[in-house]
Amino acid sequence: MGGPMPLISVVVPVFCEEKNIPRLYEELGKVAAGIKGYTWEYIFVNDGSMDGSYSELQKLAAADKNVRVLDLSRNFGKEVALSAGVHATSGRAVITLDADLQHPPKLIPEMIRKWEEGADIVATIRKKRDRQPLIRELGSRLFYWIIRRISQVDIASRTTDFRLLDKKVVDAFRSITEKSRMYRGIIDWMGFNKVYIEFDANSRENGNPTYSYRKLIGLAINGITSFSLFPLKIAGIIGILITLFSGILLLIMFPARFVFKSSYFSPLAIMAVSNTFLIGIVLICLGLIALYIGNIHNEVVNRPLYIVKNRLNFD
Repeated sequence: MGGPMPLISVVVPVFCEEKNIPRLYEELGKVAAGIKGYTWEYIFVNDGSMDGSYSELQKLAAADKNVRVLDLSRNFGKEVALSAGVHATSGRAVITLDADLQHPPKLIPEMIRKWEEGADIVATIRKKRDRQPLIRELGSRLFYWIIRRISQVDIASRTTDFRLLDKKVVDAFRSITEKSRMYRGIIDWMGFNKVYIEFDANSRENGNPTYSYRKLIGLAINGITSFSLFPLKIAGIIGILITLFSGILLLIMFPARFVFKSSYFSPLAIMAVSNTFLIGIVLICLGLIALYIGNIHNEVVNRPLYIVKNRLNFD
């Protein structure tokens, strides 16, 4: 006499993952078959892929009505694609993971068990990753070292977008309107009851990483400026230090030049170096302020976060 089985939504952002899609769908199907008492929907968000990813998704959608596809009008970036997928879900719980199989679907049963025990958010922490380039590893460690020291939001190191969210977390996430976003940062900012699971990430089975260094740097800058005003404080601190330094320097230079008639320092050289240094500091400060102004601009132009070109199996 029980009601309908609760629905679990799985969200996968896709960008040029043509060869990985069939294998991921197969792995997700095996995991779902082993978890009794739930129904499943798989929402793939094609984020402007330039390969045959959308064709693969069309095949899956035609064969399985539980596969739903959002085809975005262009590449909006992974953070937006994840958001679009989460917005489209209707499940009691939502699981987000990457399409490249580095987020192991076999971890899903443990995530659901933690959720059933009362966790609102089940986040994952990557212990290690096979064949991770050294520069990416160092960059990741540096980002989390900085963000944990300057942000008031508790963002755990080495966490990933492989997460389970309860429906009430998803409802709260839908109310977030900021355009420049870092998915995992927003989830951590929202609070709720959270637990962590550790895993070892496998290397990609097919293709190259779609997150370029340029995108990673952009995400890091976006994360820092979205969750901390510390960079602006740095500009102020540097300004104070420059003022003190130049004041002390002038207190030394003026008596030496005009009282003791010393020629140890060339006035022209000192002025030229000082001006160059100060101009550099001013440019750094302007650059930091520009980042914040850019974020403000993105918010006030009020464009939609994404545009969906095609929807499959959402009727």
